[in-house]
Amino acid sequence: MCLNEIGTLAENYWAEIPKHFPFVELGNFVIMPNHVHGILIINKLSQFVGTRLIASLPTNTTNTKKTGGITGDKNPMLQEDISRIIRWYKGRCTYEMRKINTDFMWQSRFHDHIIRTNDSFMRIQNYISDNPSSWGKDKFNSYIL
Repeated sequence: MCLNEIGTLAENYWAEIPKHFPFVELGNFVIMPNHVHGILIINKLSQFVGTRLIASLPTNTTNTKKTGGITGDKNPMLQEDISRIIRWYKGRCTYEMRKINTDFMWQSRFHDHIIRTNDSFMRIQNYISDNPSSWGKDKFNSYIL
């Protein structure tokens, strides 16, 4: 897949996910002309290794100040889950991509799937790797005559 400027931004920000979410490792991913496929390996235990646990503890347990605005601790940006990761990714990409194309927008949702077995992992990994070769037959490919 030959990426244009917007595709390059999508690829670069995908690669930055582990910098912003240290409990995430990247598996296979591919940037397609109209979508992204990727495997995120979430290792929540990595948060509790070494000084990370100490850094995440509150320094003042008597502080009653709410975080997260009106939603308090229910604010989705305070949760360390797949939705927050994708929200960050789409938001960061959108900010930069609209400098190139003011009409750029993502679909409002995303599809996620928990990979539970090695067979499933291999099947999904192969699907991602093979996806660019299927682009010519994709119903959303505008170059199909």
